[in-house]
Amino acid sequence: MSRKTIGIDKYADFDDWYQAVLREADVVDIRYPVKGMIVWRPYGLKALRLAQRILMDLLERTGHQEAYFPSLIPESIFAKEKDFLEGFGGETFVIEGTGTKKFNEKFYLRPTSETVMYYMWSLWVKGRRDLPLKMYQAVNVFRYETKMTHPILRVREIMGFIEAHTAHATFEESEVQIREAVGLYKEFFDRLQLPYFIVKTPPWDTFAGAEYNYDFITVMPDGKGLELGSVINLGQRFARAFDIKFMDTDGNVKHVYQTCYGVSERVLGAVIGVHGDEKGLFLPPEIAPIQVVIVPIAKPDEKEIHEYARRVKEYLESNSVRVYLDEDSEHTPGWKYYFWEMKGVPTRLEIGPREAELKTVTIARRDNAPKTTVKLEELMSSLNQAWREVNKYLRERALEHLKKLTTIVTDCSTPGERTKGLIVAPWDGSKRDAEELEKVFNRGVLGEITESPIDLPPASNYSTCSGGKADRWALLGVTY
Repeated sequence: MSRKTIGIDKYADFDDWYQAVLREADVVDIRYPVKGMIVWRPYGLKALRLAQRILMDLLERTGHQEAYFPSLIPESIFAKEKDFLEGFGGETFVIEGTGTKKFNEKFYLRPTSETVMYYMWSLWVKGRRDLPLKMYQAVNVFRYETKMTHPILRVREIMGFIEAHTAHATFEESEVQIREAVGLYKEFFDRLQLPYFIVKTPPWDTFAGAEYNYDFITVMPDGKGLELGSVINLGQRFARAFDIKFMDTDGNVKHVYQTCYGVSERVLGAVIGVHGDEKGLFLPPEIAPIQVVIVPIAKPDEKEIHEYARRVKEYLESNSVRVYLDEDSEHTPGWKYYFWEMKGVPTRLEIGPREAELKTVTIARRDNAPKTTVKLEELMSSLNQAWREVNKYLRERALEHLKKLTTIVTDCSTPGERTKGLIVAPWDGSKRDAEELEKVFNRGVLGEITESPIDLPPASNYSTCSGGKADRWALLGVTY
């Protein structure tokens, strides 16, 4: 039987590589007969849930409380904020009735939850003691994407959307919340070993109904940018539209200031695309459904080896390690090595006659580091060290991936052959100069870079494409 490996260079043919990984590693099944809606298989869903748990724990740690709001939004409520209606109305699914009954009012199927949540907040918020209000929910949202759909990365049913919403008494408090949210997301993406730019989007490309927003952008192997998450300052626009007011301590009734921020399952798509290789998946240990696979090197009748392997499995389970013991007799140990590497398992334990006799295990890592043999009582400390080193490897390789697909340009007159990847270019923040940048590089301006994983010189050293003086760096790219 052939070895289980993807065998495609993701940089040469990302689409085929990505589809093969999703299929062979049992992440999702794209054969469901509704465009843009996919079926999550248990292995892929487990990885997603582990990633979501990290983010939900971070939200809980910073005082956010989980809630749930309905999926159907009456048209009269959805239309309260004019910019929001214009921004989302064209891609929102509408329910007008059942098979036999037409409703008196249309219902919008939640594309995001501002309107349904803020309707309720207007009933809840009365005084200063009700603030700050910090909530999140993990729900599915629906958007009729006009762009080409792509499994996990751009879909019509976003099934893993974790959106947080906050309300505050003052603008200054909302700004503090924005900084907390940015820091929270940085920790989240850092724990997934993902590199990213943070950009402040230009006013003409800001979230509908918002004052401004920050986006976290990474890059996929095909050179397309991918938005990992957004942090948005809504100001008072929704508060005024939904009449969310409170009696302040000075006796005056005031509208609240609001923020929101969200991350979807596309973060797992980023993990797959950034960390995977020709073997297949490569999952960071913290979100790997199986952190350790045990492969006995023994014939079925070599009972001592199998019994020792079961003992090692029980030991790891008692230490809360996600472990799988592969006792399948149909395949050779070598076949199993390739198979579990394709599934992205970060560490493998090999147990043969010598390990069973000496009560040791041999640790093999997904990053091809030299194997190590350790005593059973040293196994947990050795695994924790191995996982730290695997994370370091992933983090460094992911940064090289981002550098490989990012071009820093300081001279707009000679754009050269830049057919793939992100562009970093001097900018003065104006729409006129943004349009010039987009014309020169044939990519959209994603925003002003506020944090970069790549060291950048002062933008003020350079001129803009329109001939003025730059005072910031723009990030340009074609995105999913």
